[in-house]
This record gives sequence, C-alpha cells and structure tokens, in this order.
Amino acid sequence: MEAQPLRPQRNAIEIKGKLTYSEGIRAWNSIRFKKELINEFSQLKEKRSAFSYKLAFYQEYKELEKAIGRLKRNNEALPILLFLCKEKN
Repeated sequence: MEAQPLRPQRNAIEIKGKLTYSEGIRAWNSIRFKKELINEFSQLKEKRSAFSYKLAFYQEYKELEKAIGRLKRNNEALPILLFLCKEKN
C-alpha cells in the first residue's frame, strides 16, 4: 500500500529548529520536530503507527512549479518547505 501524506489540521506555521549530528554514523541525520508541528499533524502522536517521509528536491523554480501544478491538479497534500541553513558561529 502506498503511503498517505499527512495533512495539517489548522493554519500555516513557521518553525525554526536544529539538525543533530550523530557521532555513531558521522552524519547530520536527525531533525527533532517541535511541539507546534506535532500539534498540527496530530497523527504523529500515534506511538504504534509507522511513518515515513518523501523528499523532493528541485534545482530550478520551473521544475518546482511543475511539481506544485501536479499536486494541485491531483488535490494532493501541500508539501512542507524545509530550508537547510548553516548557522553563524
């Protein structure tokens, strides 16, 4: 069965958080979701459920616009925009 995207419950939100570096596998591999995001996607509170993710990266705005057009035509869930940022020291 294909994974179903989760849909937000309420309004648009903007959250800033941190990536965590894992010494064991030597990679920036963990993102901790803040309470505001968990509240928006209440399904994430289901401890016995399994969740996955789908990541799409487009190198040009035209490609992104086409993908958004497909999502809109098929009435799919809006994507979450995730910006990777390097913090100033």
